[in-house]
Amino acid sequence: MPTIDPDPKRLPALLASLPQDTPLVMLNLLRFRDQAQYSDASEPARSGRQAYGEYSKTALAKVQGVGGQLVWMGRTQASVIAPEGEQWDEVLLVRYPSAAAFASMLADPEYRAATRHRTAALEDARLIANVEQLPG
Repeated sequence: MPTIDPDPKRLPALLASLPQDTPLVMLNLLRFRDQAQYSDASEPARSGRQAYGEYSKTALAKVQGVGGQLVWMGRTQASVIAPEGEQWDEVLLVRYPSAAAFASMLADPEYRAATRHRTAALEDARLIANVEQLPG
């Protein structure tokens, strides 16, 4: 079942469950729609990837504004260990200094307005919070 946006009922508990005193690295798995699907007909026609680009203009500035950074971004080539047929178009790793910084970005009104492009762009997505772990 496709999932695009965080569940607003579960998000506060999820944010509270994250370690509050350590950086987070968010794994983003993205599958784009061929054509973006906006609820507002005033948006110009664009591909899902183009709509995500519109979202990214604001999102990356907001990530940096809370002290975060884009660590890595790339297009997927093959799902080596995954259910048959599962495919993602793009992967991003984004580091935030803390769960509070991430939550602050999510609450920012300018960021929230930009998420309409993300929702229109994506057919499916995953956002997975991680903490760094050193080997050994």
